[in-house]
Amino acid sequence: MTRTKSAFRSALGASVVVGLAVQAPADSRGSAAAEGASHPYVGMWHTDDDRVRHELLPNGRYDEARGTRESAYQGRYEVKGTYILYWDDTGFTADGTFVDENTLHHGGMILRRQG
Repeated sequence: MTRTKSAFRSALGASVVVGLAVQAPADSRGSAAAEGASHPYVGMWHTDDDRVRHELLPNGRYDEARGTRESAYQGRYEVKGTYILYWDDTGFTADGTFVDENTLHHGGMILRRQG
């Protein structure tokens, strides 16, 4: 085997491992329940115009409303420190950062804790 083929196979193998590491699990119905309950961000979050609303449930699931469309997106989420990662039930992923206890930056939007 030539050096180029060996390097290509090594790179290909590494990319497969990396690809597997970032895919959402096949069962996404709340497998993050313990993780979800262990952070202070459970509750309703919304944009200032109330167009986008995220409800972070304590079982590791979320429900997102957009405009008049309730439950527009649903899925699971995980929080690690101030970082949140979402997997919707169709396989789409997104992320965000809690910049303080009442402010979430997500997808170019600023959401605030309702309350």
